[in-house]
Amino acid sequence: MAGRHPHPHHHLLVGAVLIFTIAGVSSSVSGCDSCVHQTKVSYFSNASALLSGACGYGSRAVGLYDGGRIAAAAPAIFKDGAGCGACYQMSCKDTSMCKKEGTTVMVTDLNTNNQTHFVISSRAFMAMAKQGNERHLLKLGILEVDYKRVACDYYKNKNLAIRVEESSQKHNNYLAIKFLYQAGQTEIVSVDVAQVGESSGWTFMTRKHNAVWETSQAPTGALQFRFVVTAGYDGKWYWAKKVLPSNWQNGVTYDSGLQITDTAEEAGCSPCGGNPATAAYVQN
Repeated sequence: MAGRHPHPHHHLLVGAVLIFTIAGVSSSVSGCDSCVHQTKVSYFSNASALLSGACGYGSRAVGLYDGGRIAAAAPAIFKDGAGCGACYQMSCKDTSMCKKEGTTVMVTDLNTNNQTHFVISSRAFMAMAKQGNERHLLKLGILEVDYKRVACDYYKNKNLAIRVEESSQKHNNYLAIKFLYQAGQTEIVSVDVAQVGESSGWTFMTRKHNAVWETSQAPTGALQFRFVVTAGYDGKWYWAKKVLPSNWQNGVTYDSGLQITDTAEEAGCSPCGGNPATAAYVQN
């Protein structure tokens, strides 16, 4: 159940960017690579499986990233839905058949098959192949790959978007949302909502077992959001000051006015340099 908790004691100016230091979170995505891991990858033989992913993106999943380069990920990567929307670069180890750069996929589903960490779209699977080897790769069915977390590179410089789910019921103060087009290499782990102009009385939202956040105590009027992103050891608050208008509608996607560009250290990996990184409180 949703509830309320106090506003954190931060003095913020609208439109300002307040700089602070967080160990483990870097403001530069290109400054450091994530750890490289090894696993096996297969592909969806039935395209309809792409439309019923556990993240809850539905038929929109195919259009979210690079023409349908999407993936189902193992529970350790899916993280009860916190891993939804994360991007991973993977390359096949057989260099005679596969391109060095491999392909990048976005997580839209949970993979419960313990034979592979990822099941990816056939489009993404074939994208790893050198020209002329695409069909041969499909015949193999399973490939050994190196993979790592990377920033999602969205076309048209999209901002982070908030989609109001069809299940929302404004008259009952029930609001369910989903974040789309999240860049950077972090995860959203906490979300609060308040009426625009309010500095207190924030209502926390809970994440279901997918990419949906919900509350049964949604404020009335136009709504603002704040959320914490983290991956590794620490977190960082973002404020989206004007997102949902007072006449928000179910099924509509709204621009947050900001984008997440941070990356973070991965547990068990070597640090991306020796010093804590500079990050920012961001508001629009």
